[in-house]
Amino acid sequence: MSADTRPGARPATHREILALALPIMLSNVSTPLLGVVDTAVVGRIPDPAHVGAVAIGALIFSFVFWGFGFLRMGTTGLTAQALGAGDEREVRAGLIRALLVAAGCGVALIALQVPIRWVSFALIEGPDQVERLSGLYFDYRIYSAPAALTSYALLGWFVGLGRTGVGLGLQLVLNVTNMALDAVFVLGFDWGVEGVALGTLIAEWVAAIVGLGVAFVVLRRRGSRSLDWERVLDRERLKRTFAVSSDIMIRSLALVFAFAFFTAQGAGMGEVLLAANAVLMQFINVSAYVLDGLAFAAEALVGRAIGAASPSAIRTAVGRTTLWAAGLALVISLLLLVFGDTFIRWMIVDESARLAAGEYLFWSAAAPFVGVWAFQLDGIFIGATRTAEMRNASLASLALFLGAWWLLRPWGNHGLWASLHAHYLARSLTLLRYYPRIAQPQTQKPSS
Repeated sequence: MSADTRPGARPATHREILALALPIMLSNVSTPLLGVVDTAVVGRIPDPAHVGAVAIGALIFSFVFWGFGFLRMGTTGLTAQALGAGDEREVRAGLIRALLVAAGCGVALIALQVPIRWVSFALIEGPDQVERLSGLYFDYRIYSAPAALTSYALLGWFVGLGRTGVGLGLQLVLNVTNMALDAVFVLGFDWGVEGVALGTLIAEWVAAIVGLGVAFVVLRRRGSRSLDWERVLDRERLKRTFAVSSDIMIRSLALVFAFAFFTAQGAGMGEVLLAANAVLMQFINVSAYVLDGLAFAAEALVGRAIGAASPSAIRTAVGRTTLWAAGLALVISLLLLVFGDTFIRWMIVDESARLAAGEYLFWSAAAPFVGVWAFQLDGIFIGATRTAEMRNASLASLALFLGAWWLLRPWGNHGLWASLHAHYLARSLTLLRYYPRIAQPQTQKPSS
């Protein structure tokens, strides 16, 4: 198949970009809404310790699971490139590799839960009541690990295929089930933090089982009748998969460490600021997940264009997805500035936490527009599987973030928020340094 007739050679239209991005936006919005619902549900309890406990418990699993984000991101990039090159055999084999890795990693996390728990709470030291409740959350949620990682691999594969509508359906299964169970267990049965964790555990297993069933149907429709173990276990392709995976894992750990450090520093400032920051961080999570819809579109389109060795398609995918992302980020920031106080009142009843959240609202409102460039560059580099560059940029950004925090400590929580914004800017600038390499598909090689 010649390069100009491969599936990824034709530059993407605005309509195609939105067709890819909108389902992911809708599914992604429901993901952080889990955190919003969790926060709002436990926020009905007149004790900010419950809000802080859910925030810390969820953060721990963000740290643990996001470390395995390569199962989503790496699978998307590799699948999109195989699709763009017209390599149907590799499209199928890539999914099997990802699912095998997901199952193995999930079982390992359960086996290692004791040291993971100890290290997590050693790094994030909150008030005694908050830490006790967070521990209960951890003890339930850890058993969702194999399901959560399987869903990462499945979502990455569907996005790489451009089947973002399927990804939307699976995310909705997860998120609607989770929100419903949280409401029943916490508001109905009064199980508190344990109810939130149990609802998430059940929902993640339901979503993974449904996702595997859908993937089986899709494989059958694409002509797969048996497992192609020769391709799945191909040595060079395994090496490439593990190189991409290890780079993204390091990148993800560096990124999540920055947010874990942010929450840990807030926890050290007391329950009120911990709860206030948790609410404001939910706004950032919602906006980031919305904007990730366009980053996901960039992953799929850039990956296809790389597979087809089409520089013009690469440039079009980058330019058009970034244009949409920047405009949407500006709108979100303005909405948070105008309606943020109302959102805060909906989410938490403790008056001291409400007032504190209002004081720092402008930092949360500015984050979507400050951070969108980093989100978009992440998508571009994932689609191109330039993961070594992503790894290096993330480590440099983490060092700059910690340096900014050290310098800004005298300004307390304002300084902490300012250092988080410095981290967004550092991520963008360090990736931009490597960006000229992206539009050179003829030199694309597995990262190392």
